[in-house]
Amino acid sequence: MPGAMRILQVSAEIFPLLKTGGLADVAGALPMALAAEGQDVRVLLPGFPAILEKLSDARPIGGIVAPWGARAELKLGRVALADGVAMPAYVIDAPDYYGRPGNPYENPQREPYGDNHLRFALLSFAAARVAQGIDADWQPQVVHAHDWHAGLVPAYIAFERGSSNGAGAGAGAATVFTVHNLAYQGLFPRTHFDALGLPPSAFDVNGLEFYGQLSFMKAGLYYADRLTTVSPTYAREIQTPEQGFGLDGLLKSRSSQLTGILNAVDDGVWNPAVDTLLPQAFDVRKPAGKARCKALLQEELGLALRDDAPLFVVVSRLTEQKGLHLVLDALDALVTAGGQLALLGSGDGWLEQAFVERAARSPRAISVTIGYNEPLAHRLFGAGDVTIVPSLFEPCGLTQMYGLKYGSLPLVRRVGGLADTVTDCSLENMADGTATGFVFDEFRSEEFTRALRRAFALHARPADWRRVRAAAMRRPADWRHAAAHYLNVYKEALP
Repeated sequence: MPGAMRILQVSAEIFPLLKTGGLADVAGALPMALAAEGQDVRVLLPGFPAILEKLSDARPIGGIVAPWGARAELKLGRVALADGVAMPAYVIDAPDYYGRPGNPYENPQREPYGDNHLRFALLSFAAARVAQGIDADWQPQVVHAHDWHAGLVPAYIAFERGSSNGAGAGAGAATVFTVHNLAYQGLFPRTHFDALGLPPSAFDVNGLEFYGQLSFMKAGLYYADRLTTVSPTYAREIQTPEQGFGLDGLLKSRSSQLTGILNAVDDGVWNPAVDTLLPQAFDVRKPAGKARCKALLQEELGLALRDDAPLFVVVSRLTEQKGLHLVLDALDALVTAGGQLALLGSGDGWLEQAFVERAARSPRAISVTIGYNEPLAHRLFGAGDVTIVPSLFEPCGLTQMYGLKYGSLPLVRRVGGLADTVTDCSLENMADGTATGFVFDEFRSEEFTRALRRAFALHARPADWRRVRAAAMRRPADWRHAAAHYLNVYKEALP
């Protein structure tokens, strides 16, 4: 690819091979968008069973010996990220670290693995080895690390540059670090630092040290050449004490290197016009299929078959950060007003139990599915009238963007990426055709309930509802636009 930029994307998970949250969606969609723009992109992934199973045409690139003595084999193959689209992928084959039950970060009892600091340091160390040229046929110009799991990538590469006095192997690899959620920082005891192979000077307030602990997130924020996060509003919010989680000072000092780039939606996966997981396709020009999706979902979930009942959907982690206790507080009002709720998610035990118990009391109005089910998530958005995302904080949020695409109007709090993607159904916004959902400001039950009432009021005016739904479905959210922003950041990061 003459003239193409060589870009290595590093993440702990990637859709459709392995997903626990929105990180995987971005990690799967961004490389494809960059490749579509003519860039030379590869991904680096841990060798979790779900990833190794889908790695094709694999060949060994070389052995890796980590600073603490762990040995792994780096393989290069291809992974299918969409129908007919395969991406070159480096995968770290290290069964002792990645060949385990549970999700990538926790055992089946939901306890973090005790050696997570080594499991994800190995991911970062392998990225540095690729940057240094372990593959004689390909060496990245830019290494893009995602979230705390890859936070040590910029640190390893920065100190490799230092060891070569700014010249030689690895010196030319620029680093970009993306914060997907600052609340999850990869914090470990100080005693784990020595195994990582970084110089003692790295454990410092100007480095990895965070209130006496070791922070993988801070490593990425401090050592990367450029920083990004997943929405413009969140980029401003994390520079404040309220949402900086103790890192706002560092982020403020690096504000000139920090860019908020709004996530997008993979149109090949989330598109009601071609979504094979829906019982009937529809789009903004032919929306009739949505009513069919709603009726079939009501039947599937045991809800009353009522086309006039607004169907509210929640697809979320069940945590207070996601504002799900606000939904719980408003359930009686929602049911009394004639609405229905269909929820899919898992998380805090007390929230799971509370929703299950409430559904048992009103099975024809409330459905609760604990866990995660990708096909059901698609059917929920396809059937839903309103997608609820009332988060305390939300870096970007993809759920409300799926809701927009599928004509399930988002009901959100004005924060982070929710503020950047949803326009409230105020009279003036409806008059100029920009309204796409329902937005409230204060993280309080009363505010949420007012927004809920506005949703019911609009649903009772079918012509206005159809106009707002059409505006929501037309809202652009393509990865090509986001990829162009990332390319600008990569160019700024290059020496």
